[in-house]
Amino acid sequence: MDLQLAGKRVLITGASKGIGLACAVAFAREGADPVLVARDDAALHAATTAIREQTGRQASAVTLDLAQAGAAERLCKEAGPIDILVNNAGAVPGGALDQVQDERWRAGWELKVHGYISLARHYYPKMREAGTGVIANIIGMAGSAPRADYICGAAANASLIAFTRALGGESPRNGVRVFGVNPSRTRTDRVLTLARQRAQARWGDESRWQETLSDLPFGRLMEPEEVASMVVFGASPRAGYLSGTVIDLDGGEQYASHGR
Repeated sequence: MDLQLAGKRVLITGASKGIGLACAVAFAREGADPVLVARDDAALHAATTAIREQTGRQASAVTLDLAQAGAAERLCKEAGPIDILVNNAGAVPGGALDQVQDERWRAGWELKVHGYISLARHYYPKMREAGTGVIANIIGMAGSAPRADYICGAAANASLIAFTRALGGESPRNGVRVFGVNPSRTRTDRVLTLARQRAQARWGDESRWQETLSDLPFGRLMEPEEVASMVVFGASPRAGYLSGTVIDLDGGEQYASHGR
């Protein structure tokens, strides 16, 4: 199926590894031109090299810490015009209410919640003026199925779900689509970190992290490429009526007997 993405410029945050990198590769395979953003210059260089080797397309990169003041404005200037924005950068800490210090809570929200909102503030008006464009927010299942041992992330994701639905309900009036994807546990470095934090929160022993990854749908973690496939299709003209929706991509786990 031709997803009609050839020549589209796609800005992807948190794109040096994991789901972000998988999205960049998937867009490149469809003939799009990915612009990768992350704060690790060496990792970004490795990512662009991997994209070129796997797809034959040249990706560009911007090294930037999106948690810093004024980062969104600087990114807009450096990246130039885009057709699709994929908000993915985020590192919200795990732990219960009394285990997440205020400064860590605020830092996590600054990058993910305010980071997503800031980039939308900068790019949405440009898309609205052009009468076309897509914003895809990669959020997380904790917003739909909140847990006390990941309370900071649950509250952050719930906020972004509401933000996505609100903006995506208004945006079609101007030819723009805004949608979200809530991945469940995916095979990334981030999941291992959160599993350790969850084990520490539950049992005071992070070495028991594997016990937090039991009873997975289909008996496995989701692969980053599976998330990327959903994001790329949703951002394509083939999904032209998709806006204001946040897709729960969790293998049905929230409805299973062990889900919560």
